[in-house]
Amino acid sequence: MRKLVMIAGQALLYAVFAACVGLFSMWPPYRHLEPGQALLKLSFSHPGERVAECRKRTPGELAKLPPNMRAPLDCPRERSPVSVELELDGQVIARRVVPPSGLAKDGAATVYERFAVPAGVHRLEVEVDDSVRTPGPTWKREQDVRLAPGRVLVVDLDPEKGGIVIQ
Repeated sequence: MRKLVMIAGQALLYAVFAACVGLFSMWPPYRHLEPGQALLKLSFSHPGERVAECRKRTPGELAKLPPNMRAPLDCPRERSPVSVELELDGQVIARRVVPPSGLAKDGAATVYERFAVPAGVHRLEVEVDDSVRTPGPTWKREQDVRLAPGRVLVVDLDPEKGGIVIQ
């Protein structure tokens, strides 16, 4: 008899747990975006250009180095910060300067931001600068985009695909 009560109690607890899971899967309602809005994501990871150019070592400098360290070029590790500016319909919605990662500041700068924007046709302008040695933006792109309600538009940076990619 006692075993039957324990099984019934366990079944009751499982039923209460399942009811709670079912209740919280439907309530409270969750909306990813408000009606009539779309999502604009700025997302990329990019190493900036080197802060200084590589320097060729002289034969005397090479002779002083151990054999396993005799690289002909001396390249500084530090990379430039990556600055990005995002405009929507002529209004700046993001202006960031992202430092390189790593203790030696030699890694990639990573940007990830989300913007809820009204759906419709917009003028999108993106500028990215990854070099402190050359003035002005390295990449620039302007494009008219159509954002449907509830859809996501991603702004990425891929130098192999020509720079700024909007998809």
